[in-house]
Amino acid sequence: QVQVVESGGGLVQPGGSLRLSCAASGSIFRINFMGWYRQAPGKERELVASITSGGSTNYEDSVKGRFTISRDSAKNTVYLQMNSLKPEDTAVYYCNVVIGTMTRRENKYWGQGTQVTVSS
Repeated sequence: QVQVVESGGGLVQPGGSLRLSCAASGSIFRINFMGWYRQAPGKERELVASITSGGSTNYEDSVKGRFTISRDSAKNTVYLQMNSLKPEDTAVYYCNVVIGTMTRRENKYWGQGTQVTVSS
């Protein structure tokens, strides 16, 4: 009933920038958490950046100072601004949305993923 859609991926040269967007739609009571994960071939999916409903942010060490997560609560959208991109940032990036319900249960939803390729 909740749809999560990512966009903004693509091919960029090392040192370049991209901005990813993640929009959640459907039956949403409250978004407790929005996070960006990435998965490269042969590797486990890892949390890159996250933001809570209160605005608290968290970053994986390798992206600190380069990536910035932000949100537009009115649009149920989260962004990931990626600067100074490196080849090791190449991965499929997934948006995860955790929605709270009136029964205090949390439901997690994943987007389909967007490919980010950093290469010359």
